[in-house]
Amino acid sequence: MQSLNTTLLIIGGGPGGYVTAIRAGQLGIPTILVEGQSLGGTCLNIGCIPSKALIHVAEQFHQTRHHSQHSALGISVAAPTLDITKSVEWKDGIVDRLTTGVAALLKKNKVQVINGWAKVIDGKTVEVGDTRIQCEHLVLATGSTSVNLPILPIGGPIISSTEALAPTSVPKRLVVVGGGYIGLELGIAYRKLGADVSVVEAQDRILPAYDAELTQPVHDALKQLGVKLFLKHSVMGFDGTLQVRDPEGETLNLETDQVLVAVGRKPNTQGWNLEALNLDMNGSAIKIDSRCQTSMRNVYAIGDLSGEPMLAHRAMAQGEMVAELISGKTREFSPTAIAAVCFTDPELVVVGKTPDEAKAAGLDCIVASFPFAANGRAMTLESKSGFVRVVARRDNHLIVGWQAVGVGVSELSTAFAQSLEMGARLEDIGGTIHAHPTLGEAVQEAALRALGHALHL
Repeated sequence: MQSLNTTLLIIGGGPGGYVTAIRAGQLGIPTILVEGQSLGGTCLNIGCIPSKALIHVAEQFHQTRHHSQHSALGISVAAPTLDITKSVEWKDGIVDRLTTGVAALLKKNKVQVINGWAKVIDGKTVEVGDTRIQCEHLVLATGSTSVNLPILPIGGPIISSTEALAPTSVPKRLVVVGGGYIGLELGIAYRKLGADVSVVEAQDRILPAYDAELTQPVHDALKQLGVKLFLKHSVMGFDGTLQVRDPEGETLNLETDQVLVAVGRKPNTQGWNLEALNLDMNGSAIKIDSRCQTSMRNVYAIGDLSGEPMLAHRAMAQGEMVAELISGKTREFSPTAIAAVCFTDPELVVVGKTPDEAKAAGLDCIVASFPFAANGRAMTLESKSGFVRVVARRDNHLIVGWQAVGVGVSELSTAFAQSLEMGARLEDIGGTIHAHPTLGEAVQEAALRALGHALHL
């Protein structure tokens, strides 16, 4: 058996793992990264990036079809056709460019990448095939996997998000099981690509992790798109049709060509002998402290493996911090807020505390919203639905949360997170000149409205 020695060993080459490795390389720490599949992990290969690519294809096709029927813009085109194989090739091209870029960055920073499946022996020893690696510091960054439903095993017409992102054809009918962000992002995309889409959700509304006021515009848009919603329905099984139970206990049979199971994700703790470390757990995730340290000295866990929020940007920030800790810097992971973005149509952003969370935390807050219907830029983008909402303390006007729903609001998440990290007050945002005409003006106007003097409402 071949033996290798290194200061830092990272298991998993997703956003968490590869960022840890790049930063460690920059800091001169001898680093080995082990990845069993493709660099970039779920996010780059079968998650965030390919889903946004498919969503873009769907939106372009949808708009073109809209122009072929009736367009207020004076554009008329013949009815479009879709070559989904070409669309998938384009998406794969983006994925390929990004994963190749990650590989180049790792090489540039002198990180040794080993392609293979890691097996943990102890806190300082990992085997990959017939190679044994000894390390001083071990970073676990194995990510998460889709939660499967035993009654709907993946295969044939039953697919997960992975298969949904690499279609060979668009099904005539698709039932999405799960009304969370993954199910809705893909369900909306498939509807725009021409499929008849139904969504089955056990809770009483879509996107149950978000508040009702925020999700209402998405609910309205789904209706307008013709997506059928089966709320408070539970799945019973599949035998050519999908059996679901309605709130009254009656069984319905939903005819469909494909069933997309999107009921969430869970930490990827299986198949690499994690048990050998006997780490403290936090439910199904590895328990970590404010420095991402596990219950074993010099063993760290970052990203989805360490539980919620399962977001690539959280994993990246944790990874960067861990590399700096190993280099001897003093760091702690204590962000004021981590933005959660949902790429539905319209998009949805939550940063910091919602009104309900502020109330639950015992804070007396001012809550103010500014509608995009009163924003010139939104009108010119043919998009008047949605709003920006601010939550600020009543006593000192410190902003504790921002939420938005509308076209393109994912890009406002930067302004939201920044204002919270910098401890901005309503007066700071209200007094900052925002460029006109932009969607960002709604951010300033929400702050002004909270102060009692919005200008355009």
